Amino acid sequence: MTLVVRVEKNARPAQTDALETAARAVLAILADDRSSGAGEWAEAMTAWQDDRIRKIVKRCRGIEWRRAESVPGITMTGVTAEVRVFPPTPVDAVPPELANLQVSGTDFEDPEDPAAPEPGVPVLWINPELEMSSGKAMAQCGHGAHLAWWALSTVGRKAWAAADFALAVRTASAAQWESLLASGLPVVQDAGFTEVEPGSRTVIADHPLLTR
Repeated sequence: MTLVVRVEKNARPAQTDALETAARAVLAILADDRSSGAGEWAEAMTAWQDDRIRKIVKRCRGIEWRRAESVPGITMTGVTAEVRVFPPTPVDAVPPELANLQVSGTDFEDPEDPAAPEPGVPVLWINPELEMSSGKAMAQCGHGAHLAWWALSTVGRKAWAAADFALAVRTASAAQWESLLASGLPVVQDAGFTEVEPGSRTVIADHPLLTR
């Protein structure tokens, strides 16, 4: 699955907003009617979810972004970030408008430390011991949201969709991370294709409807 983040020369997204927007984009395509039943994306989504749920984040601006918008998908907008997510395809069948977009250089910063998450909001906790580019972290947060979606009941999914997939992304403290690992919550274990060692646990999805 390809996600594309818009990065204009003078309008770079903030780090946390980019991570949260990417995760919400993944949830939006999972919940979309086109991704299930007789929907036009259903076959591709089912085949992909039955295999490794690999996600890749690319960046573009200007005319490249307008070309990306012409490819069927869903655009999720945050406060500073725009992320467009596309139905999964085999590596050799990625649409040409997306195939040559850059992966490297996707690194963002927060202008200030993010506030504590609001009570009751699902939180994707990032492993404090790992160093990841913004693009890698966006993909991992997408995985975390995906695992939480799988773990929820139909009622829970509908409630999350009705809340516009509200969530927060924060980096856990060392003590928090150890506690979360023992909680039974969904944990992303990366295959290690890029940046981190195989088997690295990158994100834990803490949704209030999931038992801790």
